[in-house]
Amino acid sequence: MAAPQNSSIPPSNVEYGGDEIAALVLDPGYSCTRAGFAGEDVPKSVVPTYYGTLDAGKDISEKTYLFGDNSIHTPLPNLSIHNPMSSDGTVEDWDTATKLWEYAITSRLTNTKPTNPATNGLNDSSNGELDTEMEGVQETEKPLAEHPILMGETGWNPAKAREKSIQIAMEDWGCPAFWLARNGVLAAFAAGKASALVIDVGASNVSVTPVHDGLILKKGVLRSPFAGNFVSQQLRLMFATTQPPVPLTPHYLVGSKTAVDAGCPSNATYRTFETHPHESFRRLQEERVLTEFKESVVQVWGGPGKLSSGQQGTTNEDVVKTWPGRPFEMPDGWNQVFGAERFRPAEGLFDAKMAYTDAENPAPQANQTIPAMVQASLNAVDVDVRPHLLNNVVVTGGTSLLYGFTERLNSELTQMFPGPRVRLSAPGNTAERKFGSWIGGSILGSLGTFHQMWISKKEWDEHGSSIIERRCK
Repeated sequence: MAAPQNSSIPPSNVEYGGDEIAALVLDPGYSCTRAGFAGEDVPKSVVPTYYGTLDAGKDISEKTYLFGDNSIHTPLPNLSIHNPMSSDGTVEDWDTATKLWEYAITSRLTNTKPTNPATNGLNDSSNGELDTEMEGVQETEKPLAEHPILMGETGWNPAKAREKSIQIAMEDWGCPAFWLARNGVLAAFAAGKASALVIDVGASNVSVTPVHDGLILKKGVLRSPFAGNFVSQQLRLMFATTQPPVPLTPHYLVGSKTAVDAGCPSNATYRTFETHPHESFRRLQEERVLTEFKESVVQVWGGPGKLSSGQQGTTNEDVVKTWPGRPFEMPDGWNQVFGAERFRPAEGLFDAKMAYTDAENPAPQANQTIPAMVQASLNAVDVDVRPHLLNNVVVTGGTSLLYGFTERLNSELTQMFPGPRVRLSAPGNTAERKFGSWIGGSILGSLGTFHQMWISKKEWDEHGSSIIERRCK
């Protein structure tokens, strides 16, 4: 039993990870997982949260796990792609998530688990002495025993998942200290604000989080599944309904291609495989093409009004038809200039009626659009803090980088709240927008005043995993 911690005595640097020991910041997301050292500008390790598995036989223990960009984008036979996170941004498969997070940290930031010197080929163990001495080394040496970890989480992460996080850090990794922080709070800190209304538009979720004095106001936290992956699905529906349909061929299937005129069928030779990767692999590769398309072509109508609204018998959709188009070439050489249709896929984020739908993809509800969520979130919090939150709106998340997104958001909020001043904080730097919550964690973990906040291994030994609910609000 560990001795009780005296709260009047400041913790030692060595125990809690002061300047001598670099704290690690881990920010898991649905699309990618960010990891790096506290105090740095951007995460050094950004790995896909998707992972691959290769079935070696019927025995599940023979399954090979593949992590990282190079591994999961190589078309190996029977390679299937999975994600340990559920679509709501919480962990679904803890065993694999632990392996993935450990890979994100040890592959680029620290060393991997030490192996037994008796089996590394450098030691002669013929007399058997070394084997006896080194027995159990792997069990005793933990991979992150020298690094405190600050980890990000969603604003709706359940208590059981929070307890599991500290259990992994302390038991599996041997961390000397741990802290769990809400992504909304971290994104606000990255923008230099203790109080803010954080709008996080990621891959699987859009969330609106009111933050007041460094704490989230839980009753105002709202989320919607209509985010980046929704825009990708909108593109698939748009490509399928276009006449003729737009071909979506991923890079790995194309052997060579010849240039063709816009709108003409592609002239390419395609690769053949004796044993194809799983269908999930192809879908991930198609998603990469759709991401390129979102980054270079898709645009959000900047306002005022919605894309479907207008004046004097003409809609804003008619207006954008007169604007120059944007060209895009598919991996197989098919290319086209996209005009007004490029505004439609992202319009569903703001106007539910404009979303493409089919039997499997219903339209968003009116209360699931971003402006409606902002309004509902503000209505749920105290009326006195609303003007201050509207004056400190922080926009973060990779999908918020869609061209014209912040202009449209500003237009919608100004229209909804004409009284208080609306001020958006949306960094122009791509890295700052994509890694907002990680950067906030990096700032927090490097503050000298934060070192007394860490939950130490001693405290965890004494109180167990339930301490996370009492300490990390």
